[in-house]
Amino acid sequence: MDIQTLLDDDLSIATLPGVYHQFQEAMASDNTSFAKIGEIILHDSGLTARLLKIVNSAYYGFPEPIEKISDAIGVVGTEQLSYLVLSTVVTDKFKSIPESVLNMESFWEHSIACGLIAKELASYKSNLEPEKFFVAGMLHDIGQIVLCSKLPLLSMKFLLDLQSQSEQIDFLEKEELGFDHADLGASLLKKWNLSNFHVEMVAFHHKPNHSPNFAFEASILHFADNLANTMQLGSSGEKSVSPKLEEEAWESLGISDQISLFDLRQKISDTYDETVNLFLQAS
Repeated sequence: MDIQTLLDDDLSIATLPGVYHQFQEAMASDNTSFAKIGEIILHDSGLTARLLKIVNSAYYGFPEPIEKISDAIGVVGTEQLSYLVLSTVVTDKFKSIPESVLNMESFWEHSIACGLIAKELASYKSNLEPEKFFVAGMLHDIGQIVLCSKLPLLSMKFLLDLQSQSEQIDFLEKEELGFDHADLGASLLKKWNLSNFHVEMVAFHHKPNHSPNFAFEASILHFADNLANTMQLGSSGEKSVSPKLEEEAWESLGISDQISLFDLRQKISDTYDETVNLFLQAS
């Protein structure tokens, strides 16, 4: 079994919902108005309700209520709304994994926590776009969903083996399959025609120094993943790193003079529950 076989065998995994592609095509056109883009999203009532709920939440903190998608585009911006659409359709797409293999609610709770932490960290660097990091956090373990869907018994074995072994799950996967969930997730994002940024972030979130173009950005995601595990905000089945390794990774980011690790944990705790509800609960 190889990556391409896993992905090519199931079109429902290898493709994103049509509304996302229509949205992207409209955004790429020079002649498309905010109203036209809003009309595309309105065809999906669930997506429309969820997006309006998100843009009217403390996640953005706008002083006046936003009642239409076209208004949301004008306030949030097309690129940020694109990231929100992507995050929302992906969480809706994967709901059928048996709980005996992977608890999807806990999985997305972990992914959202990772996204929140990565977004917060990126906000302290003026040359970075925080919203891109939230999406990277949401998608970083997407390969695990594919493994659990296509190879459920083997995925259960990996998760059980973690309880008695010192290795991390990506090592166990690579030893058995020749690739890990990061490799698989990156290949899936390529099939979805997502940006090289997100492909590399997912591919190297366990080994950020190996990223050829986004090593620092991947180190942010790597730390966010570890901190989400340490704070026990959801779970994708991975282990926490040691306190010493966490501290070393924190110092390497070079933002400890702007926010302490204690204050970062507090900020994430303050916004975590509401953000999880926004992305996981239907309106």
